[in-house]
Amino acid sequence: MSHTSPGVGIVVGRFHHDIASTMVEAASEAIREAGAELVETVWVAGSYETPLAAQALLRAARIDVVVVLGFIERGETLHGEVMGHVVHRALVELSLRHEKPVGIGIIGPGATAEQAHARKVDYAKAAVRAALDLHLTLARPAGSDRSA
Repeated sequence: MSHTSPGVGIVVGRFHHDIASTMVEAASEAIREAGAELVETVWVAGSYETPLAAQALLRAARIDVVVVLGFIERGETLHGEVMGHVVHRALVELSLRHEKPVGIGIIGPGATAEQAHARKVDYAKAAVRAALDLHLTLARPAGSDRSA
């Protein structure tokens, strides 16, 4: 790596803007606290659109980690559940393909608005911490102890 602090990109769905904006603030704070650099924040319509935006960020040389934030609300049909499975799988596959961590901070599917409001800060910060932790683990030289 040619730079010292990890570059982080955030992708966030704006469908539930009040929750999402708080999540972005919390994630940005966690990034600063970790000594990383927030390089770019990309707002998309909703969680379904996050994988393509995440892919674009993962292709960027300056991005070491992507954090995806949002909320898939429990509905009266299985739409949210299906979307959640598709989006999560796509994000994991992108992480593997690009060999860069993707922190998934999407609340739900199946959560209520009340649950999302209660969890939004913790989910956002946990996604940042998990992704940066994996980045540091993977950056250790081969043959070193990666369990510490």
